[in-house]
Amino acid sequence: MKTEAFQIVPLKPEDAVSLNELMVSNTERFKRFFPKTLSNNLTIEASESYISNKSKEIQSNSEFTFAIKDNETQNIAGLIIIKKLNWETKQGEFAYCIGSKYEGKGLTTFAVKEISNYAFNNLKLKTLQIISHKTNFGSIKVAENCGFIWKRTLSNEFTPTNELPLDMELYELTR
Repeated sequence: MKTEAFQIVPLKPEDAVSLNELMVSNTERFKRFFPKTLSNNLTIEASESYISNKSKEIQSNSEFTFAIKDNETQNIAGLIIIKKLNWETKQGEFAYCIGSKYEGKGLTTFAVKEISNYAFNNLKLKTLQIISHKTNFGSIKVAENCGFIWKRTLSNEFTPTNELPLDMELYELTR
């Protein structure tokens, strides 16, 4: 999955430094809605372990984590993850993040469209979900640009670190 400038690929061990740099340089951006991924990538060694775990998850079909990489620099611009997979109902949920210097270039929309096709065609999923807070306008725009339809508000769906639970908006794309 590739454009002239970017590609979507599974994480590799040699991506640890770039992944760590993405997470640490975007700490403020990621800490509220991506706290676990952020906390698992605060050092290069932690990123090495994270990548190893993500490779095992792909092999076991439990979660699929991909890097959005800049072709010129090979730096990781963001991540896109298919998580909370339910193989009986053929459903999965997206999580994604993009570094601030790559925001607004359509990369996340490109990644969600490409990985949606992968999920439908290769994994044979039937329903994909995006769950976003109503104030996360970028995420909502990605969902809408990719054809996801708002379904309902999920009460107390997500609890950011040191905050009260938040209601979240559920968007779905079905095959």
